[in-house]
Amino acid sequence: MNKSVRTRMAPSPTGEMHVGSLSIILKNYAFAKKHGGTFILRIEDTDKVREVEGAKDRLMDVIHKFGLDWDEGPIKGGPHGPYVQSERLPIYTKFAKQLVDEDKAYYCFCSKERLESVKAAAIANKVPPKYDRHCRSLSQEEVAAKLAEGSEYVIRLKVPDNQEIKFNDLIRGDIVINSDIIDDQVLLKSDGFPTYHLAVVIDDHDMEITHIMRGEEWLSSTPKHILLYEAFGWEKPVFAHIPIYLNPDGQGKMSKRKGDVSAQSYLDKGYLPEALLNFFMILGWTPEDQRDIVTLEEYIQEFDPKDISKKSVAFDLKKLAWLNGVYIRALYEKDHAELIKRLTPFLPTDFPQEKLGVILPLVYERLERLTDMEELTSFFYQDIEQDKELLLKKADVELVKKQLTEVEEALMSGEWSLSHLEESLRGIQERNNYQKSQFFMMVRVAVTGKKATPPLFETMEVMGKDLVLARLKQARQIVSA
Repeated sequence: MNKSVRTRMAPSPTGEMHVGSLSIILKNYAFAKKHGGTFILRIEDTDKVREVEGAKDRLMDVIHKFGLDWDEGPIKGGPHGPYVQSERLPIYTKFAKQLVDEDKAYYCFCSKERLESVKAAAIANKVPPKYDRHCRSLSQEEVAAKLAEGSEYVIRLKVPDNQEIKFNDLIRGDIVINSDIIDDQVLLKSDGFPTYHLAVVIDDHDMEITHIMRGEEWLSSTPKHILLYEAFGWEKPVFAHIPIYLNPDGQGKMSKRKGDVSAQSYLDKGYLPEALLNFFMILGWTPEDQRDIVTLEEYIQEFDPKDISKKSVAFDLKKLAWLNGVYIRALYEKDHAELIKRLTPFLPTDFPQEKLGVILPLVYERLERLTDMEELTSFFYQDIEQDKELLLKKADVELVKKQLTEVEEALMSGEWSLSHLEESLRGIQERNNYQKSQFFMMVRVAVTGKKATPPLFETMEVMGKDLVLARLKQARQIVSA
């Protein structure tokens, strides 16, 4: 590449970081790193009506939680700052008025009421609502008079008539749009704040952005941006518009109505950030060897936006859960202490911390999320409900009472060890020729209240003698009732 690659991400502090936005951050970050370039973070906070207090800091915090970082931007600074749009207002005003001076933009003094009337008339005539260019033909004298009166105004772009607007999208190829379908867009609002279209073009040029990778929802805005680049006489960046995520059921754009969309919410649910990053990598993109497990370092080396699928993909929660389980198991094998550290915030207050080291080896292979720990281990330290119907499955009351009594008596004496537990229970089953599935399931339900648990003998050893015997007695009483 002739120029040093510079990519950016520009979230708005109007809420939490969307999973789709974080995925796009990852792509911009990886592409810049692959080419030895620079990744810039810019905060687009010109929509003060929708801005949420504290959102800017949370956006930056969640990027760091996923192990990503920016080279230039808020906090770090850089040669193209400031990197927060509300701190750049004089820059936008200067360039907007430059376009007016060059007869490429104009002052519009139309009231909100008039604009609504124009819009309503267009809708009534079943044509796309566009500004009717009422102020485009005002003379310089008329404009000067209105400005002298202090009339409220916006600045609009003079969109050329019947002009082909062409650009190449890395994912979608060549795109051609006729300028006649584009409105004379507002560039500078009456409150002095720029519209998104003006600010994004000026900022991307000023910050020397070479590649713009963003969501496909901005595809329809790109012709407007192309017109601005051409009006200013600036070199255009390379564009890539990335398909949106669909809801987990594959129906419609991923939305809050169908589930969580906040990146932080998935961390709060016990997904590992590295697993989520891997998930974002393979949604709509696949490495040449089709593998599912991809590290950040590998992704940086292999990712090419040209290989992104043109089609939207579902945010497959089953695939995410499987992938997260793979990462949890790998972390356990690699760094047992690190997994314990990450699990600790998700443990209930009554969890016996002193037993975590012996409980975790029994359940880690079944963890799909860190929050699963409570459900998988609650019987170790919380009261359980023993289902009489399950206790009696494939057996009558008298047989189960006899079996429970035999187990109790066998476990009262002798050392409390794995070998003793296994030897005692297998001995009872074999001597009496009890059906294996019935007998061991009955014991499992009696001591844990569950049909599925970690290995029975290891579980009983960790639970301890007193608790196991108390549960067996309680089960016998329930069966007898």
